[in-house]
Amino acid sequence: MRLILLQNISRRYQMGAETVHALRDVSLEIQRGEYVAIMGPSGSGKSTLMNLIGCLDTPSAGHYGLNGVSISDMDDNQLAEIRNREIGFVFQTFNLLARSNALHNVELPLIYAGIPAEERRHLALEALAQVGLTDRIHHKPNELSGGQRQRVAVARALVNKPSLLLADEPTGNLDSRTGAEIMALFDDLSRKGNTIIVVTHEEDIAKHARRIIRLRDGLIASDEQKVEGQESSVEGKTSPALDPRLSTLDRP
Repeated sequence: MRLILLQNISRRYQMGAETVHALRDVSLEIQRGEYVAIMGPSGSGKSTLMNLIGCLDTPSAGHYGLNGVSISDMDDNQLAEIRNREIGFVFQTFNLLARSNALHNVELPLIYAGIPAEERRHLALEALAQVGLTDRIHHKPNELSGGQRQRVAVARALVNKPSLLLADEPTGNLDSRTGAEIMALFDDLSRKGNTIIVVTHEEDIAKHARRIIRLRDGLIASDEQKVEGQESSVEGKTSPALDPRLSTLDRP
């Protein structure tokens, strides 16, 4: 079942007299339950694409549909509501409240959603258990290791049971061993059916995903999918012969 549909998405920024084309006529689909990595060098458009998918920005042209809802023409308040309901964010810098314990940090999205206190606590405890931190619920960020802080961030991202988990360089501030632990957690979440998009410049991180989309100069340079343990790719777009999920709009 399709979760994300991007059709002919462009994003332009005005820098003085110059127009910067961050994305150029990008089209792709992501199905519910997919585990996708988005890669590309600096200036390729991957951060812009992440911001659009995460409803932190809107396209200059084209259509974006998330979970059957058209996002492209929403105002800031509508985008904020979609972000809170549909998307769980995991950032490189964790973005935890320093003076709040793990439990309260995980409860935050539920507070914004207006969930009653007793239900909030139950859902936050459930999310922390999902990432293996039931014994750290009363610890503040400075009392946790880097890996534990990122696990709190993942629990916070999951607590609203979002349609999409969107991670931006999730291991960027972690050592290699701790980063491997976090990616093992993502692997487990993927096996449980969560839809995950990871934005990264690291090949080792991207290899955990079952699909790798590479951007260059605002365009999709390649879209690789692992099929029965192997990867298949076609420059520019995924071949319908390899991926029967593409809509007729995307077929040549």
